[in-house]
Amino acid sequence: MSTVPTLRPAAREALSRGVVIPAQPLALTAERTLDERRQRALTRYYLAAGAGGLAVGVHTTQFEIRDPEHNLFEPVLRIAAEEIAANADDSVLRIAGVTGDTAQAVAEAELARDLGYDAVLVSPRVEGATEQSLLERARAIGEVLPLVGFYLQTAIGGPTLSRDFWREFAAIPAVVAVKAAPFDRYRTLELVRGVAASGRAHEVALYTGNDDAIVSDLQSEFHVSTPAGPTTLRFVGGLLGQWAVGTRAAVALLEQAHRAADGDLEALAALNRASADMVDFNQAVFDPANDFAGVIAGVHEVLRQQGLLEGVWCLDPAEGLSPGQAEEIRRVRLAYPDLGDDAFIAEHLDSWLR
Repeated sequence: MSTVPTLRPAAREALSRGVVIPAQPLALTAERTLDERRQRALTRYYLAAGAGGLAVGVHTTQFEIRDPEHNLFEPVLRIAAEEIAANADDSVLRIAGVTGDTAQAVAEAELARDLGYDAVLVSPRVEGATEQSLLERARAIGEVLPLVGFYLQTAIGGPTLSRDFWREFAAIPAVVAVKAAPFDRYRTLELVRGVAASGRAHEVALYTGNDDAIVSDLQSEFHVSTPAGPTTLRFVGGLLGQWAVGTRAAVALLEQAHRAADGDLEALAALNRASADMVDFNQAVFDPANDFAGVIAGVHEVLRQQGLLEGVWCLDPAEGLSPGQAEEIRRVRLAYPDLGDDAFIAEHLDSWLR
């Protein structure tokens, strides 16, 4: 009988408490090769900003890193693992994204385990998959490392998944968290209700990935039924592409959300003030006006304007900023300085780039 993989105690406590987990971008040169110096600088920024974990090899990192012509999956995971080992304490979570069919995803999880990762974020974007085949795939991956589920928005290839799917997924013993990122309030609620019905609701941490509703998710109480009776569930943290920028501000925002959940009215008022500002900031970065065509390049552009990246290049030459997007990003950086980390980055940039 196989043993269920478990998290390190410090990592498990951090995940359960709720932390900021940025989705790691990919630093490239103008020739679209890995810029290792700036890749390391990005990870140093996130750790210095107080991130409680890092998600690597996910959508923001670009799924194309796995393509044979790039072959960047292992190097990017290794660089992040090395920087976390050198610059963070034992509580910082190392999460690797895995994708593809069962054989590919299991192989990626095995590589992540060998590199010292704690868990895997399981992409549901698999051609021809059914809910049942996704569950069977998750059970196979869960024999290698603990699992973080992922409800990916349909605009970038995610499937619609039922409440029953999330009930069965959360019942898998290896599941330690679920990231809700359907960008849809009804589907988010279905995910939460499914997790509640699994009987493992208090063993599975809920993380928002709804970049358009970060504050709303962190403020929400979900009154749900479980096999043990009624209970209240909350999103305890976020695993987000949006938090790949403004990470220090995100740490402060999450701390406010935790205080507000404990009854701090001043923290609640501050969250309410930040809610619409965060949506405006995200709209500039994620490019919903163009069906998210500039979402990855938008993250890059914020970091380029701040000096962490040299350019907005993506592995796919056709992927870039939409018309006017750079100006919109400049506008929100000026409008909401408390959300962008500009001063913090300017102070430490040279040391991170060394």
